[in-house]
Amino acid sequence: MTPEGRLAAAIDLLHAVFDQPRRPADAIGAEFFRNRRYIGGSDRRAVSDLAWGIVRQRLRLEWWIGQTGARLTPRLLALAFLILAEKRKPGEAAKLFDAGRYSAGPLDAGEMGVAERLVGKPLMGKEMPDSPRLNLPGWALPGLAARFGDRLEAEALAMEASAPLDLRVNILKGTREEAQRALRAEGLASETTPHSPWGLRMPGRTPITGTNAYKTGLIEVQDEGSQVIAALVGAAPGMRVADYCAGAAGKTLAMAATMNNQGRVTACDVSAPRLEGATKRLRRAGVHNAETHLLEPGDRWVKRRAGQFDRVLVDAPCTGTGTWRRNPDARSRTTAEDLAELLQKQSEILVTSSHLVRPGGRLVYATCSLLPEEDDLQVEQFLGLHPEFRAVPLGAAWSAAGLPGAPPMEGPHLLLSPAAHGTDGFFCAVLERQG
Repeated sequence: MTPEGRLAAAIDLLHAVFDQPRRPADAIGAEFFRNRRYIGGSDRRAVSDLAWGIVRQRLRLEWWIGQTGARLTPRLLALAFLILAEKRKPGEAAKLFDAGRYSAGPLDAGEMGVAERLVGKPLMGKEMPDSPRLNLPGWALPGLAARFGDRLEAEALAMEASAPLDLRVNILKGTREEAQRALRAEGLASETTPHSPWGLRMPGRTPITGTNAYKTGLIEVQDEGSQVIAALVGAAPGMRVADYCAGAAGKTLAMAATMNNQGRVTACDVSAPRLEGATKRLRRAGVHNAETHLLEPGDRWVKRRAGQFDRVLVDAPCTGTGTWRRNPDARSRTTAEDLAELLQKQSEILVTSSHLVRPGGRLVYATCSLLPEEDDLQVEQFLGLHPEFRAVPLGAAWSAAGLPGAPPMEGPHLLLSPAAHGTDGFFCAVLERQG
């Protein structure tokens, strides 16, 4: 494809994202390219880089376009990106829109006017309000500011960086050293992660799913922070464990490994397709002590199994603010109304799942959010209403889980962030039910 054709394809992809504002951009992108198999690998990467680069900078681009008074369109977002991020002159950008059969079409007078007004402007200007300047949506800014204080700017910058590829070695099938050797045999170098004893880290664009190590279940894709949360559950051989919001079962897999396939772990979710995908992953990983359960309206499963589990993990649905470096579209896709709904849902899930925990057992609450209202404040509210539970200090939970060294932070609960720890943003609290 020509550069003009790549730009046109990127604008088409942006139109698809605009037309489906509630759907994750990665799913839209996968469908977009699946329907355009004529786009080769290198062109696909170039189109993706351009489109997702625009999505990543959308809040800033929208603000600058708003200053011109123009109506926001995917074409204008692309044009603003060329001028502000790539520092192209208006005439140069105009040629990319109108230089060949497969181009996006010529800029009209209004679009050229926008281009002229953006010349010389910085992508991130001091005159910007905090929200676009820091690339953080207004609804999340108060919570993130309360969380990080004078570290907010550094954390915001880290949320814009590309994330590495973290792998979890499946200890049911081999050691971390064996996994590294297997990857090296296929020309792929990796380094060990500092906090997870099973983690390996590679550059974010490394193709991994075609390797023998992946196909045979020796490795799984999982951020180090997520691995640490699975470890803090403390699932041991012979226990009964529930992964109450299992999703694709990444943490179920990790816990089954720490249990050495002994005992029973139940992966629960409200989505049948997600559980079907989880079943396939469990099979490939050689997990034999896991089962799945679909949570449906009117389901009496929790009532029938009250007090039967040694460990219950609640990886609660959340805004995903901690994963914005991987999912930049969520900055624009999530709203203040979504946050309010999620807070209510998290509270309800935490209470419901707590009934599963036996006396002396532990309830582990986790999110991939950095907002206090989804994290510490949810836990404080729960403990205030349920005195039969107490918080286990992070140091004690860390030591009991056999994690290396001391916790990477101080405080009663775990909080990992991209700037401070090089992981996605994660929160985790370990709560114990009194006997």
